[in-house]
Formats: sequence, C-alpha cells, structure tokens
Amino acid sequence: MASKILLVLVPLIIALLPGEGWKPDQAKAKIMFSVKGPFGTVHGNFSGLKATINFNEKDPAAGSFSASVDVKTISTGIKLRNSDLRDKELWFNAGKYPQISFKSKKIEKTKDGYMVNGDLTLKGVTKLVTIPFQFTQNAAAGIFKGQFTLKRQDYHLGKEGGSVGSIVTIDLELPVTK
Repeated sequence: MASKILLVLVPLIIALLPGEGWKPDQAKAKIMFSVKGPFGTVHGNFSGLKATINFNEKDPAAGSFSASVDVKTISTGIKLRNSDLRDKELWFNAGKYPQISFKSKKIEKTKDGYMVNGDLTLKGVTKLVTIPFQFTQNAAAGIFKGQFTLKRQDYHLGKEGGSVGSIVTIDLELPVTK
C-alpha cells in the first residue's frame, strides 16, 4: 500500500517543484565567439551543445544550468586555423581538454532579464563567470539569449599580445521546448 502511495506522490511532488525542465534544441543552438585583433575581428562558433536546463521565470533562484560542448566542433571558416585552434597546446588542445563546460551556481532576476553565475571550465581552468541573459517563452517553447566576455589569458589560450585580442566575446542563443 505504501509503495502505491509513493508511486502517486513522487510524480506529484516533482510536478510541483519550482523549476521547469527545458529540452535544448541542439541543432538550432548557437555558441558564437568573436575576438578583435589588429587585422580585424575573427568570428567562430562551436556546435553540438549538450545541456540540462531547469528554469522557471517566477523562481529563477531555484533553477540550474549545466552545459558542455566538444572543443573539436570549433569553426572559424578557415580549415587551417580550425586545426590549429583544435589541436595545438597553445590553443585548445582538444586531445587533452576535449570539452568546455559550464555549471551554474546562482540564477537571479535583474532589471534587464536574468543573470547566471557559474563555473566555466576551459582547457583545465575553472573560473567563475557571470552571464546576463534574457528568456522569452511562447507556450511550450522558449529561447535563452546571453552574452559575456572572457580574457584569453585566464584560460591559457594563445600567447599574450600578438595578433589576437585579449578579450573574447561569447554570444549564446538556445531554443528550448518542454
């Protein structure tokens, strides 16, 4: 009898929890980056985002995000540059550090949308980052959009100075469904 009651109560309790699970649309997810240098701005992206999203606009503090992307998916539109970025120790070294990952610690409402603080791990270095974002929901679908910057040297990416700027801008766009 007790097990039958648990079978009914557990799904009910889960349904009443404040967070809502969102399923990312991996094919439409965009992880784009840009970095300025003396010869112009280099643009690129990563693909194949894997994410677990628990988010409710009414109670963002109860939510969580965790995401990862394979370094080998980097694309800048130039095959040789992609290979160097992917394989060289100076850059991402995908053989040794195959993934970039993010795990949230805190989500809060702001006057312009939301903000998530969490650990970004890239090339074996974990640093706390803050990502301001907006969330737009339309029935059982929605989209998360955010942008943040990071310093290349904080993650041992490339040499200091040279022809690559020190600040990388990351733009995120993640369509989701329930």
